[in-house]
Amino acid sequence: MLFAPAADAASRPARSYPWQKRVHDATAFLHTRTGSASFAAVDEHGRIHGYRRAVQYSSASLVKAMLLVAYLDQRNVRHRRLHASDRRLLGPMIHVSDNDAASAVYARVGASGLVRVARRAGMRRFVPNPVWGGCQVTARDQARFFFRIRKLMTERHRKYALGLLRRIVSYERWGIPHGVPHGWHPYFKGGWFSDDDGWRVHQAALLRNGGRRISIAVLTRGNPDLGYGAATIAGVTARLLHGYR
Repeated sequence: MLFAPAADAASRPARSYPWQKRVHDATAFLHTRTGSASFAAVDEHGRIHGYRRAVQYSSASLVKAMLLVAYLDQRNVRHRRLHASDRRLLGPMIHVSDNDAASAVYARVGASGLVRVARRAGMRRFVPNPVWGGCQVTARDQARFFFRIRKLMTERHRKYALGLLRRIVSYERWGIPHGVPHGWHPYFKGGWFSDDDGWRVHQAALLRNGGRRISIAVLTRGNPDLGYGAATIAGVTARLLHGYR
């Protein structure tokens, strides 16, 4: 008797559940929720899927992942070891989403630094703003960015940066981490703020399981509170990853 390799057996349920069905289920779920949302996913073969994936949203803290990459890509940082002063900015900006640290990083990399990252990541509708939280992003572009994020960083700083994105403080580990199947590890960043029409709650992530990778981005607005938006993101994620458990 022949037995399928463990990796092939593990991936078989995912292959038997088409992405078209996943997108349909995630979209149907969104239609039961208050507010509006868009999402995008890049599958293991690099194909992109989604719903309203080109709609622009103000980024809020979601853009901090781009700020991280832009900082590490600076000419005077790219090939040297990180100093304590670098870590005092980048660590809090990602680990606890510190806004003052993000403002200091943005002052160094500027809008041009973010535009360079967007261009390298293949983002098509990124629009910078003098205020970093006002940068315009789409689910499609954020899914592209996170799918390629490892290659956007030099090998010297890759482990450090991915470690920050994996070890987000516990009280900000809502949304995508709650919808990720066992065996997959999220490297993610979220963004949120209260606006006139309710809470805007966003999240995007690279998901890895050994050599396999998927990316997801979910952007929402009009939520009654942060927790509601987080639950929406978790629900979309669980449906997009159906069959990967």
